[in-house]
Amino acid sequence: MNEQPRAIPTNIITGFLGVGKTTSINSLLANKPEGESWAVLVNEFGQVGIDQEMMPDQEGLHVQELAGGCICCALGPSLHMTVKNLIEQANPDRLIIEPTGIGHPEGIIDTLMSRAFADKLDLRATICLLDPRLLEQEEVINDETFHDQLNLADVVLINKCDLAAAAQVETAETSLGNMFPPKQHIGRITRGVIEPALLDLVRNGQFKAQFPNAHQHEHDHGHNHDHDHAHEADSPHVPEALPEPGQPIRKIGNGSGRFSCGWIFHRDDCFDYWALEEILNGLEGVNRIKGVIRIGTAWVFYNRVQDEHDFDKVAYRRDSRIEIISPRELDWEQIERDMLACQIKE
Repeated sequence: MNEQPRAIPTNIITGFLGVGKTTSINSLLANKPEGESWAVLVNEFGQVGIDQEMMPDQEGLHVQELAGGCICCALGPSLHMTVKNLIEQANPDRLIIEPTGIGHPEGIIDTLMSRAFADKLDLRATICLLDPRLLEQEEVINDETFHDQLNLADVVLINKCDLAAAAQVETAETSLGNMFPPKQHIGRITRGVIEPALLDLVRNGQFKAQFPNAHQHEHDHGHNHDHDHAHEADSPHVPEALPEPGQPIRKIGNGSGRFSCGWIFHRDDCFDYWALEEILNGLEGVNRIKGVIRIGTAWVFYNRVQDEHDFDKVAYRRDSRIEIISPRELDWEQIERDMLACQIKE
C-alpha cells in the first residue's frame, strides 16, 4: 500500500517595511534541524532583489525570489507557479514565505489554501513581526494593509525591543492583547530571533481581514524599466541587459502609494563607502533603502529603515545593488549621478 506524501509545513512571515523579516528567517535557518531541507520564497516590492542575497548559502536550503511587486496582487499568478515549482523541484521539509512589507496576506493565504495545494501544503501559524515604534507613525497607522497584517496573524512578535522605549513595547503589547479573536501567542524578541517551536502552532482559521480590498484599490503597478545606459528586455525571450563599469542598470516601479528604484552596478564598480553613506543617509522621507556595496576588497550590506541605518560585512560578491522605496517619486537621475560620483579606483 503506497503512503500518501506528507503535506509540507508552511509558514508566512509578515510585517511592515523594515521590521526585520529577513533577519528573523535567517535566525530560523541557523537553527534548521540537521538533515532537513527547507525552501524560502522571498517577495520584494523593489525591482532588483536584495533579500535573497542576504540568505545563507547552505546545504538543504532552496531560496526563490519574486521581485518587482507584491505576490498578493501584481505577482499573484507567479506565486502559484513558483510554489508549485518549489514543491516539485525541492520537495522541502518546510516552506517559509516572506511577503513584501507592504503586501496584504489574505491573497497569499487564499492561494496556499486553494484546492491546488490542499494535499501538498500544511499551512500553519502566520507570524507577523511588529516594530512597536511604528504605532507612533501616522503614515503606518493609516495603512490598511498594516492593520490586516496584524489581523490575519496567528502569532505577533514585537521585534526590536532593544531599540524601542519600554513604554512603546508595553503599548504595543496592550493593543495586541485587546485584539479579537485573541492571538495564539504574543511575544517580545530582539534582533529577529524567533523560537522555532512557534512555526508549528496550528493556524487559526477564524482570523479575517478587516480591509480585504486594501490592495485591490490602491495597487497599480506600472513598472518603467527605461534607462539612459541600458534597457530592460521587453520580452522574456530577450536576455536581460547587464551593467557595464560605471553604467548601472536602473529599474523603477510603483504601487500601493509607493515608488521604488533599484540599481545594479557592474562587479568592478567600487565605492567610497563613507561618501556613498552620506548620499543615502541624506535622502529625506524615504521608507527603506538597502543595498550590497563593494568597497574595495570587502563588501557591505547597507540597511536603512526610515531615518535609522546600519551596515555590516557580507559574503555576497556578485555585484553592487541598491534599492530605494519612497512614498513619492524622487529624482532618480540625480541620485544615480551622486552615487556614481562616490566611485573609487581600487
